[in-house]
Amino acid sequence: MTTRIGVITFPGSLDDGDARRAIRLAGAEPVALWHGSHDLEGVDALVLPGGFSYGDYLRAGAIAALAPIMAEVKDAAAAGMPILGICNGFQMLVEAHLLPGGLIRNAHQQFIRRDQRLRVENASTAWTSQFEVGQEITIPLKNADGGYICSAETLARIEGEGLVAFRYVGVNPNGSLDDIAGLTNPAGNVVGLMPHPEHAVEPGFGPNTVAAMRSGIDGLAFFTSAIASLTAAAA
Repeated sequence: MTTRIGVITFPGSLDDGDARRAIRLAGAEPVALWHGSHDLEGVDALVLPGGFSYGDYLRAGAIAALAPIMAEVKDAAAAGMPILGICNGFQMLVEAHLLPGGLIRNAHQQFIRRDQRLRVENASTAWTSQFEVGQEITIPLKNADGGYICSAETLARIEGEGLVAFRYVGVNPNGSLDDIAGLTNPAGNVVGLMPHPEHAVEPGFGPNTVAAMRSGIDGLAFFTSAIASLTAAAA
């Protein structure tokens, strides 16, 4: 059976359509889900997309973390369902306490958009299994509230338990502690990151590479990793 991956749309989501396209290109069936619903429609995995949910009032992702469907998201996370939070989705995951810490305004107080190099720190999650530890990838980044923060105690735990999924390489674009670009939970099923893998899945529309302009497709492996993980679990 075809893997079904749900993408939740919140008021202010901008990249939900891009996420569904990425899922389709990876070989799975995208399923559109609505923030006000309590029905995950039997999907096998979930993506919380980028954007400015609820206008980023209070804090980015804070209101979305209390949306009706997030009760089901939390239950699904506890049951081991693969869940990926991208940019605003990452902000939702930390606000919902599915990942530790928080995200604040970029250190330079400006919105930033760039093709960002990342280093893979954890290749054993449901969303990173087709990468290698230490591999460098290029993923588009666009955010204003991407500065990762946490307490010294939480940072020590994150680093000690190997929960950093990705780090910024070359430049830290937003002042994140320890160059943290993305995290995983201890179980490895919930991953959040600020860069946008759904914008690097198709030749001609991704970041520039040494091979050709707009040829970067490093983001595709996020979605094929999830499909492979679910296929292996079902075998």
